[in-house]
Amino acid sequence: MMEKFDRVEFCRNKYHELFGGEPAGNEGTDPEFMRILQRFIFGEVCAVGSLDNRMRELVTVTVLAVNQTLPQLRAHVGAALNVGCTPLEIREAVYQLAAFVGFPKTLNAISAMNEAFTAAGISLPLEDAAVTGEDDRYEKGLAFQSEIYGDGIKRKYAYLPEEFAEAIPRFLTELCFGDLMMRRGLDRKTRELLTVVMFAAMGDSAPQIQSHALGARKAGNTDEEIYAALLHALPYTGFPRVFNALNALKEVM
Repeated sequence: MMEKFDRVEFCRNKYHELFGGEPAGNEGTDPEFMRILQRFIFGEVCAVGSLDNRMRELVTVTVLAVNQTLPQLRAHVGAALNVGCTPLEIREAVYQLAAFVGFPKTLNAISAMNEAFTAAGISLPLEDAAVTGEDDRYEKGLAFQSEIYGDGIKRKYAYLPEEFAEAIPRFLTELCFGDLMMRRGLDRKTRELLTVVMFAAMGDSAPQIQSHALGARKAGNTDEEIYAALLHALPYTGFPRVFNALNALKEVM
């Protein structure tokens, strides 16, 4: 007979790995809710799928930054450091959000992240990670983009007036790929997986989830890793958005 899975013990061990302490007991104003939360996240969700602690925390940081849940983001930046993520990896997971959630939300997330870095004794600013300059951000970005995504965006918006039909795909190539996705600090496989999670957390992004899930595959992620990342996002973004993402993936996976 298989030994019964003990989610309370698993939660205790996982919480200690991430935060270096003990999960909630009877302290505080809402201990019952905290036990529900922690035993579900750290005792159940963290036990499903192939993702290691490092990747789970990068997924968590991504979702919390998209959601603008900044106190929790600060805590999980600390957890990400505890399980071996480098400051550069964490920063790049946040920086790459700018093209998709906008600069203001990304700035808020950067501020929370930097507070956690400072608390951990990490000197700022971190090293530069750009690999393109003013003269080649379009050409390099286009090569990087085309390898997985082709020129679909340019064709899709060719109906716009000429100035906008040129500007919109160019901006995407230069900012999203040339300025952000090509940066050092995260490999392409990780960036593409985190991008799928980001769109799931945003909601109303079925076409982008489908496109980037296929991109994540081409970058080396397995279907299991994609599903595992979405499952790990569930406690932080809720069931409806994860269900919507899974429904979108059903059409292309």
